[in-house]
Amino acid sequence: MKIKNSVQVCLIMISFLGYSQEMQLKKANANYENFQYIDAINMYEKVVEKGYKSVELFSKLGDSYYFQSKLKEANNWYDKLFSLNEKLNSEYYFRYAQTLKTIGNYKKADAMMAVFNQINTSDLRAILSKKQFNYLDEIKNNSGRYTIQNAGINSEFSDYGTSFYKNTLVFTSARDTSGVFVKKHSWTNQSFTNLYSSLITDNGSLLEPQKFSKKIDSKYHESTPVFTYDGLTMYFTRNNFLNGKKGRNSEKGILLKLYKATKIGEDWGAVTELPFNSNEYSCAHPALSPDEKTLYFSSNMPGTKGLSDIYKVNILSDGNFGEPVNLGDKINTEARETFPFISTLNELYFASDGHPGLGGLDVFVTQLKEDGQHGKIKNVGEPVNSNFDDFGFIMNTDSKIGFFSSNREKDNLGYDDIYYCTETKPIPKDCQQNLTGVVVDSNTQVPIQGVKLVLFDLNYVKFDEKISDATGRFDFGTIDCGNTFRIISESKDFDTLEKMVLITKDSDLKELEISMTPKLQPIQIGSDLRKTLGIEIIYFDLDKANIRKDAEVELAKILEVMKQYPTMEIDVRSHTDSRQTEIYNYILSNKRAKATIKWLVANGIDAKRLTGKGYGESQLINKCADDVLCTEAEHQANRRSEFIVMKL
Repeated sequence: MKIKNSVQVCLIMISFLGYSQEMQLKKANANYENFQYIDAINMYEKVVEKGYKSVELFSKLGDSYYFQSKLKEANNWYDKLFSLNEKLNSEYYFRYAQTLKTIGNYKKADAMMAVFNQINTSDLRAILSKKQFNYLDEIKNNSGRYTIQNAGINSEFSDYGTSFYKNTLVFTSARDTSGVFVKKHSWTNQSFTNLYSSLITDNGSLLEPQKFSKKIDSKYHESTPVFTYDGLTMYFTRNNFLNGKKGRNSEKGILLKLYKATKIGEDWGAVTELPFNSNEYSCAHPALSPDEKTLYFSSNMPGTKGLSDIYKVNILSDGNFGEPVNLGDKINTEARETFPFISTLNELYFASDGHPGLGGLDVFVTQLKEDGQHGKIKNVGEPVNSNFDDFGFIMNTDSKIGFFSSNREKDNLGYDDIYYCTETKPIPKDCQQNLTGVVVDSNTQVPIQGVKLVLFDLNYVKFDEKISDATGRFDFGTIDCGNTFRIISESKDFDTLEKMVLITKDSDLKELEISMTPKLQPIQIGSDLRKTLGIEIIYFDLDKANIRKDAEVELAKILEVMKQYPTMEIDVRSHTDSRQTEIYNYILSNKRAKATIKWLVANGIDAKRLTGKGYGESQLINKCADDVLCTEAEHQANRRSEFIVMKL
């Protein structure tokens, strides 16, 4: 009886513990869905301590840290997630790569991005990753252009989001811990942020921070202001809260909005909400163009490509606003683009974790042009960027003094800190060349219309595609210097041609001439009958030398020509793809050449008129060499025969 009772007690206890852990998970999931990451983490980690492990558990623990920008801690849980060897959403390869960069493991991070790229070929992050495979070299070239130090105004709480205002620096801080009933944010367990200001001395140092404006402060977040040059207008970010009333979205959340305030006497007032805000999406982190006619900001409004995109909106002369315009997929990705800043030189600085960087958010810069386009996007490099989150960059282009925010570990007092920086050497200006040209017939030099020209980088990542016009001309526009490109030209009446183009900083790139060979040409010594007659490639099955039925149809055309020219002699040259060993492919191609000759002889051609041999994989016509990932169709294109006229 004692044994039976003991078993019953154990079963009851196991049942109770299971129920308890189920309730803990349920509560943790509820906290997670409500973005209460601190509470969610506590619950999840208690469950892990009891020996539980699962994809959901490790992924949500990782995400809870990831979405707080605690990438080092997130990496620990993503490590455990990937160690389960389960099928995962492809987004976790991207997040894992970001956290691996934070701990300095760029080799493994690049390997994770390679998997992400294979799964998401059309994702802008994948395209950028493939194009900028040497991103670490580019970042290294841009590094060492700033000196930095902790700004000296930071607290143990989050401090970030700076702006110049007259002779002061205005910034965002969660340091307001005074009072008995301090309202804390459930995501971070810190106080809601307010605006502070610090006087900038003549030597660039900052004095003790003071509250910026009691009339702007609310019981929710205020952050990231920007001011007009006259100091009379301020745009800033605040939770959806105005005149004592808070607004919620359909899921009961209080999102971020942009507001405008006017200087009235010695303080700020007349706070109004900007008209393009919504309860259903966030708008934040405003920036002004040098002429103050355009407001830039970050948002996840409908049409956003990622977690947040950068937008711009016209400020009309009557004080109203136009319609927000997304800056497009050259800047915005499926990840985060945020914290824009426009310098007096019309340079757009912004933070992104979608463009290749050192880890977390990195600061990037691009030159805005009068036609609405922009130049090359450049990572500003170390020491401004690190393998943690770096963002909120601003710069006085006259004094070369600026500030940025980061949650890096070095010289950090806690969470996000503000750093002082001095530009010692500017990032080189964009170098671009116009890539234009004309396509002509190699025999007649007559321009060819309707040729498809595709521009690739060295790794066959596609950049652009054009069709030659009635004069045979094409125009790829301006192309960045210091790169080598491939142009592949295709037409039904001409042989496909691949041309390499090197665009250097020193060369004055002239108009390219692409000379294409017609598929139908007069028969002459040295001609390939297959090309001359415009017949299909003589294909062979993989690892086989027998003549296929479809190949017999094409060989019959060769047969007829040789009958029409009884003194013609040809050399049959057979080729394989790169699969299998070189020796195997050489033997196989010889068998194919002999099989082709045997078929022609069997159908009436004197063997004395035929020579031939195999070349194996030594003359591939495309990129599909050893260890290069190719389609079956690309490999089959290499398994071909040529029929070279040796005598007429």
